[in-house]
Amino acid sequence: MRARDKVAVSALRSTLAALDHAEAVPVDEAALRGVALEHAPVGAGATEAPRRELSERTMVDIVRAEAGERLQAAAQLTAPAHADRAERLRAEAAVLLRFLDGPGTA
Repeated sequence: MRARDKVAVSALRSTLAALDHAEAVPVDEAALRGVALEHAPVGAGATEAPRRELSERTMVDIVRAEAGERLQAAAQLTAPAHADRAERLRAEAAVLLRFLDGPGTA
């Protein structure tokens, strides 16, 4: 990262966002509709819910899915005009897979 590797930063940011999204707790819409304004929670953090804890297996699956999505998108970009984008997607997938496979591989 010290070399400001834009490909790695992009891949890791979006994957961290996917992991963060997976930890989110679904909102119960029925409970929200029945709350009168005067009974609504007020104040900082009043509506916070504890996030889900993902297992290591789930996190690995999410990272593999992110890499797979990039490889699939790169495979669909067959036009010569999109060669740079396809190569970037392949490079991002390689970064993610390198994290899963360990530091000794690359």
